[in-house]
Amino acid sequence: MQETTPYSFNHDNSIRVEIVTTPEQLLHAYAIRAICFMEETGMPARQAYDGNDYQATHVVVYAGDEPIGAARIRWFKDFAKMERTSFRKAWRDPRIIKRAAEFIFEHIARKGYRHVITHANPKLARLWRTMLGFKHASGKKPLLFEAHEAPYIELIKELIPPSDAISVETDAAVLTRIEGSWDTPSKFEAIEP
Repeated sequence: MQETTPYSFNHDNSIRVEIVTTPEQLLHAYAIRAICFMEETGMPARQAYDGNDYQATHVVVYAGDEPIGAARIRWFKDFAKMERTSFRKAWRDPRIIKRAAEFIFEHIARKGYRHVITHANPKLARLWRTMLGFKHASGKKPLLFEAHEAPYIELIKELIPPSDAISVETDAAVLTRIEGSWDTPSKFEAIEP
């Protein structure tokens, strides 16, 4: 049985969602993106992988040890942006997608953010709205990307940060811990007598 950590979700001991913290996990996220964007949609590599990968938090979804889904979160002053969300065809199950999204929303809210935006393909915008609770961002024009036939729609979701959201008042030890694993002391923290 696989152990569930503060930064993972385990469902029926086979599906888990994790914040990427190792080079191997990042390669898994990139592989999912290659399958879903480059192979399935023909997106050019220079668009599928960009400089924003180095300033983002990545999430990977596993079935057992097999990577099946991925997403990227970028951080701005008052909101987070969820992007590059992708699942391999055999794993595009609403329950898996919803749980992965909930994990991401919880992570974003824990960092104190109240809003998350995404840009959705018009064919998938309804899914983002009905299943994940997003709404159209008012006053925003659709965005047309290279190699896509229709402009993407900007969507926004409101979040409620938890009482233990990371803030300037958060204990210094918590601020040094691995992304998403803020409740687990690191092995480098001194043990008080």
